[in-house]
Amino acid sequence: MSFFISDALAQAEGAAGPANSLFGLLFPIGLIVILYFLMIRPQIKRQKEHKALVDGLSKGDEVITMGGMAGRIVALGDNFAQLEVADGVTIKIRRPSVEAVLPKGSLKEL
Repeated sequence: MSFFISDALAQAEGAAGPANSLFGLLFPIGLIVILYFLMIRPQIKRQKEHKALVDGLSKGDEVITMGGMAGRIVALGDNFAQLEVADGVTIKIRRPSVEAVLPKGSLKEL
């Protein structure tokens, strides 16, 4: 007198064979592969490009920070850089906060 489990389904032969469990594993594995190629791999590529940009900074480069400040690098340290944002006005920023290096002479146009 079971109302929730059908007797016909409970006694079916071969309902859960090895082929059915294999297809059950392919879906999550496929999702992980898609997630890797669409999200993780591009993020790693962007991180490598940004690290190369920060490592390639030199004195005299014109840069824009992530906060939107534009200026010329006047001094570099291991973790910090001094940025001249106006004549005689320098600020100290973290090197990883540099978002982009501008072409030479771009600050005169701003």
